[in-house]
Amino acid sequence: MENKDINKEEVEVTAENTQETETTTAETASVEEVLNAKIAEEKDKYLRLFAEFENYKRRTSKERLELFKTANEEVMSAMLPILDDFGRALLELEKQGESEHLTGVRLISTKLIDTLAAKGLEEVAIQSGDAFNADISEAITQIPAGDDLKGKVVDVVEKGYKLGDKVIRFPKVVIGQ
Repeated sequence: MENKDINKEEVEVTAENTQETETTTAETASVEEVLNAKIAEEKDKYLRLFAEFENYKRRTSKERLELFKTANEEVMSAMLPILDDFGRALLELEKQGESEHLTGVRLISTKLIDTLAAKGLEEVAIQSGDAFNADISEAITQIPAGDDLKGKVVDVVEKGYKLGDKVIRFPKVVIGQ
């Protein structure tokens, strides 16, 4: 009978151990799921923060480039009247014929134009006879013209300039009516 009692006790202890193991396994699984959920949440936060930081870096570098372009734009806009004056001076000196003054003014004008072109300034290409395009030029007046000049540029009164892709001064033109 003692054998039967021992066996009964062993069976009861084994049953209790099995129940405790199942409870511990369920608790472990539950804790593991919670930890995995927290890990996934933290990973998501990390990825979002990383993406936001990358966007911030891109945005600030783009803003910095635009700031440099804007600073150049102000300087270039201030230089445009000087370019116009050089153009008028050259026209007047050419009327008088070749001289040392004409050569000197031509040299300085060329150097100024080349320096500004190296910084990104370009003349807006428009000539008499071109079709009028309001996106790249500004009409200051219309004059009666023949059928061949109707809606076309008759004269360019003031040159236009662009800095990169942005027009900083539209050419002022007279168009045929």
